[in-house]
Amino acid sequence: MKTLKKLFFLLLILHFKTYSQDKFSESRVYRWQDLAVVNRPQGEARLILEGKTPHFKLFKIHATTVFPKGRMRKEAYTQENEELIIVKEGELTVTIEGKTKTLKAGGIALIMSGDVRETVNLSDKNTTYYVFQYYSNEPVDIERGKKAGGSLMLNWDETTFKPHDKGGRRDFYNRATSMSKRFEMHTTTLNEGLMSHDAHQHKAAEVILLVNSQNNEKESQAQEIINGVWHDSKVGDVVFLQSNDWHGLKNVGKGTCTYFAFQFE
Repeated sequence: MKTLKKLFFLLLILHFKTYSQDKFSESRVYRWQDLAVVNRPQGEARLILEGKTPHFKLFKIHATTVFPKGRMRKEAYTQENEELIIVKEGELTVTIEGKTKTLKAGGIALIMSGDVRETVNLSDKNTTYYVFQYYSNEPVDIERGKKAGGSLMLNWDETTFKPHDKGGRRDFYNRATSMSKRFEMHTTTLNEGLMSHDAHQHKAAEVILLVNSQNNEKESQAQEIINGVWHDSKVGDVVFLQSNDWHGLKNVGKGTCTYFAFQFE
């Protein structure tokens, strides 16, 4: 009887896992404070969303916290899907195909399919980072990713701030990858009280991630309008915007707000 019960629960878990991956991810604000925390010997894990978009048969976001002093999340490994890492806080040492870089808060690693990667926290504080995993409907194109520049590791201070009438932006990349025909990523710093754009839509799915403004003691606060409904968003929250859904962001805090924005197809 116990064996049958275990088999039943295993089948139930597999059913819900398959069901979640078959669903299109929902456009909404995934709030950091609401995420379930899974404790692990080396740190913590938080699943944010798992589903798909019109261009990706798997689109998953999770966050990992790694305890100090060299506790590895994973040994060196490869995987067919592509990954984007964004460091939330602390320092993460990333090695991709033998090249190593320490990424600080706001640093990113774009990892092409099939590349050997390894992550480790060598600092004396906790490190937390987001992982965006995606698997395209079309076959992986390793050569396209290599021709576009291959895997990339970039810290915040290695980008250039470009002022504009609403605040400014930092461009991280705009290119093809092994899984995307186009993957564009930047940060926007938006002045107090302003909208980034009027509500609009586009074919590419998009992710918004609020971070702390460099020259503002107050934390970034924003509201995202999604299909006519306003949603509050704070630092750490992930805003996912499905393909062709109407959206726009407004700075509702004191001083500037800063956020990552990236879209891909």
